[in-house]
Amino acid sequence: MALIQAGVSSWPAKSMAVVGSSLGGFYATALAERLGCRAVLLNPAVHPARDLARHIGQQTAWHQMDSHFFFEPRFIDELRALQTGTLATPAHYLAIIAKGDEVLDWCEMAARYAGAQQLLLEGGDHGLSDFDTHFPVIQHFLGLGPGLN
Repeated sequence: MALIQAGVSSWPAKSMAVVGSSLGGFYATALAERLGCRAVLLNPAVHPARDLARHIGQQTAWHQMDSHFFFEPRFIDELRALQTGTLATPAHYLAIIAKGDEVLDWCEMAARYAGAQQLLLEGGDHGLSDFDTHFPVIQHFLGLGPGLN
């Protein structure tokens, strides 16, 4: 989080937005709450400290089976420290949530982002393999759609 904050420290928070998927959605929420900027969240992790605690130890990267890493207990503490409470400004958030997410509980995501703009997708998957069909909603939310300059 320190690296992310340093990287965006000169950005104008009032006109910036962050986008994050899964654990990145958790980080995007933490950053948006700290800076007051907008965020687009794609199947965001809601309780990563809880969900990842069972993975402490030697792990294999799911997308690179020959790549290994050690998931340390201190990472859980770091995630707990980043957890934010109720959203300060729910209107700053767009959450795209697939009910068919095979990794995270869509009900937890919907509850966490209650009051925020939500696009609840029937079916779908954790990776939002149909992401391109939802891009116009994201563009509109961020005021970037055609003719919206």
